[in-house]
Amino acid sequence: MKPNKLELSSVDGIQLNLEALYQIAPSCFTEVKDDKTGELRHVVNFKTLRQLLGDNAVEDADEMYQFTWPGKQEARREAARPTTKTLRPVVEDSVDWDNTQNLYIEGDNLEVLKLLQKSYMGKVKMIYIDPPYNTGNDFVYDDDFAVSQDDYDLFSGDVDELGNRYRKNTDSNGRFHSDWCSMMYPRLMVARSLLAEDGVIFISIGQGEVTNIVKECDEIFGSTNRISIVSRLMKSGGGKGQFFSPNVEYIIIYAKSISNVVGFREEISEEVIKKLYTSIETEGARKGEKYRPFGLYQSSLDARPNQRYFIECPDGSFVIPPGKTMPCSVEDGAMVYPNSDDGCWRWSRDRYLEEKANGNITFKKSDGVLVDQFGQPAKWNIYTKIWLADRQEGGATPVDLITKWENRQSAKELSELGIPFDFAKPIGLIRYLIALMPNTFNSIILDFFSGSSTTAHAVMQLNSEDGGNRKYIMVQLPEETPEDSEARKAGYDTIPEIAKERIRRAGKKIKEESPLTTQKLDTGFRVFRLADSNFEEVKKAPEEYDQSQLDLFLNNVKSDRTDLDLLFGAMLSWGVQLSLPMTSEEVDGKMIYSVNDGDLVACFADDITENIVKAMADKQPLRVLFRDSCFARDDAKINVFETLKQLLDWSEEEAIKNIKVI
Repeated sequence: MKPNKLELSSVDGIQLNLEALYQIAPSCFTEVKDDKTGELRHVVNFKTLRQLLGDNAVEDADEMYQFTWPGKQEARREAARPTTKTLRPVVEDSVDWDNTQNLYIEGDNLEVLKLLQKSYMGKVKMIYIDPPYNTGNDFVYDDDFAVSQDDYDLFSGDVDELGNRYRKNTDSNGRFHSDWCSMMYPRLMVARSLLAEDGVIFISIGQGEVTNIVKECDEIFGSTNRISIVSRLMKSGGGKGQFFSPNVEYIIIYAKSISNVVGFREEISEEVIKKLYTSIETEGARKGEKYRPFGLYQSSLDARPNQRYFIECPDGSFVIPPGKTMPCSVEDGAMVYPNSDDGCWRWSRDRYLEEKANGNITFKKSDGVLVDQFGQPAKWNIYTKIWLADRQEGGATPVDLITKWENRQSAKELSELGIPFDFAKPIGLIRYLIALMPNTFNSIILDFFSGSSTTAHAVMQLNSEDGGNRKYIMVQLPEETPEDSEARKAGYDTIPEIAKERIRRAGKKIKEESPLTTQKLDTGFRVFRLADSNFEEVKKAPEEYDQSQLDLFLNNVKSDRTDLDLLFGAMLSWGVQLSLPMTSEEVDGKMIYSVNDGDLVACFADDITENIVKAMADKQPLRVLFRDSCFARDDAKINVFETLKQLLDWSEEEAIKNIKVI
């Protein structure tokens, strides 16, 4: 046997859907012969699937609830369509390349998300995006799925070096909302596949498309997985607007699977601490701790038979929540069965005694809320102690209105770094959203509309404060800065140039100011740039080529591509994460690369020797990769295959799976 070719395209979304359906309903699948390959493949028998669904299926009902727009079908197809593009490493733009686990990727985010699927599917804990708000001026990405090819060609002058079309989506466009929906839909579909089962996506959005993004997310994530629609004060004041001055935007929040998501908790602010946690314990095990007194009596609760009883106060008197019938003589704990309009305590008698024994009850002079055994206003009130330390550990439930971190703060934050850029999100807002989610310490945070990379800044800032090891992936189209902008005057021709410099300066500043400087704080990032395939397209039949072109069949790697280009392209194709550490070793004058101590071992040099093969096997690799041109003849390829199989004690099936060529 000889090693097979490595599949170089991204995930096929249709195949993913088939695999998911097969897990649920394998009986609706059958086999047919593929006309192109001659091999058998699985296909869906719709008749059987319909039988499984019974009456719960619909095709062309006259009336049914649905959200649609011109171009939706093509947008859905585009989400499933694989890409043959790749990501090229840009070491010279990176910081701490060898050690960092953070990624910054330049390129159209739809293509990039597809490329990340094999390596990061189900591994991203949180996604935050701040997409274009579609105001009539905002940048819109290159895909316009509803137009014909002829119409598409009309825009062919507005392309970048990769062939991506980009233009403004003005409000004079008759397909103003449809274009925006078609741009967002496939990106959200692919992004969902990257989320972990307990993952959450946060989407900042303005009023213009809030209803459409909610409908899209209800369809893609499921309406039952909608966590909230949060209002956010983006600015205060202002005199613009005919009826209202726009001061509010929204954050739409969805879970991959809401049943797997632990409730959000926020930090208790200093303002709340100063206002509510005003008491300090004077004795016992919690002496010196702050607490908040909270009344044991609550009139808003329904009267409960076991939660209305007398409590003895420090002066020997007895108190009880107010009610109609009161006996003249009682003792501590005497039960009074309430009428429907009688008050009661929040806790049962047993719970009260337990909390009192633990020092969680306090008595204070009364304001007349409670009554004594004679039905008169009591001299005491009874409070439970809500300990600040306990609340800080568990956090507080956030409200769905965010009033901090107005947008204008971001201009100051960037100005302090010497970066000229407007309209970024404040660091505090993104930091707050990340901190809401529990168990993110070692998680991956993704932002695929990353702009100036506020999200990367916020991740580093939060890590510096709590010792976390969160990693980020930033994706941004190389949009040019306006010619007359301060950014262009300062030498920043594109948004990624601004973002990369911001991360560099922010990381340096955070390290200088961080109280955790003795710990390892990752402020580096690996830069990648979206590019066409590393390989020349060979579409003609061999007889159509002249003699000078026949070497394309032996070596179809583009002349400007390096070993690192090939290595990272293979990592994407094989599902190996781009942030993993790597080493290189020279044997017999040829370079051997090892990713994450053997996750992938590769050699792309010509004339592979026996020493090279043995050195690769010594690393106990999980995967082995060569260039096809490493071997002068097929018999050399077969010999290497058999040698590795023997040295690594792999079965034939394991060797076929783990040894590949490109």
